[in-house]
Amino acid sequence: MTPDLLEQGAERVAAHEALVAARGRHTESGGREAGFGRPVEAGQVDVVHGRILYLDDVSVSFDGFKAINKLSLDIAPGELRCIIGPNGAGKTTMMDIITGKTRPDEGKVFFGSTIDLLRYREAEIAGLGIGRKFQKPTVFEQLTVFENLELALKTHKGVRASMFFRLDSAQSDRLAEVLHTIHLAAQVTQSAGTLSHGQKQWLEIGMLLMQDPKLLLLDEPVAGMTDEETARTAELFLSLKGRHSLMVVEHDMSFIRTISDIVTVLCDGAVLAQGTLDQVQADERVIEVYLGR
Repeated sequence: MTPDLLEQGAERVAAHEALVAARGRHTESGGREAGFGRPVEAGQVDVVHGRILYLDDVSVSFDGFKAINKLSLDIAPGELRCIIGPNGAGKTTMMDIITGKTRPDEGKVFFGSTIDLLRYREAEIAGLGIGRKFQKPTVFEQLTVFENLELALKTHKGVRASMFFRLDSAQSDRLAEVLHTIHLAAQVTQSAGTLSHGQKQWLEIGMLLMQDPKLLLLDEPVAGMTDEETARTAELFLSLKGRHSLMVVEHDMSFIRTISDIVTVLCDGAVLAQGTLDQVQADERVIEVYLGR
């Protein structure tokens, strides 16, 4: 999606807002505000232009070092995109920018056509529907699998509300569905601290899924897993594809081959190559800087 399309989408929403204000009456959405940088409706992401994530000419420097250099990248709704590249290529910094942890020096970062992520703080971006999983699993090890997933629900987290909280039928069904998806239904009452490394990774992914994210950012999810756990993780990601958009940063080429349609190669903070895994593996530039001969 081009910047022109993004600007047209933003102009369309802004024009609609001005028209409603001029008329002085409610819209079909019940009078909810809609404008540039905000969802048109709460909980909705405008993907009318066919892209759920769009980065355009993004750059950021740290002490004179350009970690991200004019990076442009876009992902379609429901796509599973794999990101590879040498250490220091900018993969983690890119995720930091998308999630609001790092602010770029220049460029645009949009979630859908109208949500300018650079206008939001980290916690707000998570609330918009972007979930991130770091390489090391972070779960509440003293709690059970069930309790970890229950805590991750999108509910009011005040002390009083937490004391008297009870799952309703829809929430119970959702939790059961996630347990099945992450292959932990048999471990529901087990303490998270007793799970294997791979199971802890699945549990953390499950905690993200309880938030019903539209985009998942996953950093080296199969690092340290056994072959069996890696295969089951591939099954998990393929089952999520289509229902969620996924960006997977990984070094395991066999895992990437199993799950990927499109692979993006980063180097020196910019896109070096993009295509199928076979295409990027045959690219002389990729061989030179990352895969070796």
